[in-house]
Amino acid sequence: MSDENVEIWSGGVNTWECDEMGHMNVRFWVAKAQEGLAGLAARLGMPRAFAADGEATLIVREQHIRFLREAKAGAALHMTGGVIEIGESDARLLLVIRHASGEPAATFQLLVEHATARDMRPFPWSARIREQAKAFRTQVPAFAAARSVDLSPVVPTASLPRATELGLTRVGLGVIGPAECDVFGRMRPEIFIGRVSDGVGRLFGETRPGPEPIGDEAPARIGGAVLEYRVLHLGWPEAGDGVELRSGFAGCDARTRRVVHWMLDPETGAPWASAEAVVISFDLDTRKVVDINPDAQAAFMAKCAPGLAL
Repeated sequence: MSDENVEIWSGGVNTWECDEMGHMNVRFWVAKAQEGLAGLAARLGMPRAFAADGEATLIVREQHIRFLREAKAGAALHMTGGVIEIGESDARLLLVIRHASGEPAATFQLLVEHATARDMRPFPWSARIREQAKAFRTQVPAFAAARSVDLSPVVPTASLPRATELGLTRVGLGVIGPAECDVFGRMRPEIFIGRVSDGVGRLFGETRPGPEPIGDEAPARIGGAVLEYRVLHLGWPEAGDGVELRSGFAGCDARTRRVVHWMLDPETGAPWASAEAVVISFDLDTRKVVDINPDAQAAFMAKCAPGLAL
């Protein structure tokens, strides 16, 4: 059993991949992880898994993401990967994005399904791929394990009627464009998180909560970041399909807020995706996590939607 040290991708951070917080935006972490997934698939014997002429592919059903160290413009990154476990037609994979020093920057546990490329029909792994997977078996290191979210099996609750009932904030509304789709015509996984990132300011407002200033000191410049995500992919919109994003608060303490995001079909009300995120406030100058003051904690708790979940 290996220690997820098989390199499957290498690259870096472009200036245009960074956001107003001064570091690489979450959508690009996910986009790079998708490239890494293709790299691991190739090592497993599926080099055309994400090519237009591919007959079999890997459908991402669930992602667990931990962000451990931010990456700024110009940073060199590389990715290692391995197979945590493999079932009849599914598998749990581990991807670790690392800085040039080797220090983990972000981790992804991906639950994928081996399926036909066009109609996403699951079918068993071949004996050849199962044998190849043995060489890439790995365990989940402590830094990649779930910390603040529960990875137990879950029955999704997301729907447009439920979002209306809970009073969730609309943070996004639009249609999926051709450039947001993969070679099979389905929305790429990073688009969900990217659209959440684009619209979440409507949920949080113009300011981020932090500590109360001491004496006459100027208030700190406060930004926000995600520490951990659990993402469920429940459907795959195609170009021209409508999407509506609804979000709400599910909890708060002195350090973190728990937020739930749903991507829904505005025509049918069915869910395309849902996510639970653990977010923090951080000082944009010191780049350190800061406590949320008691008044802000109380305000967030008052906004929490009872029963809000994936």
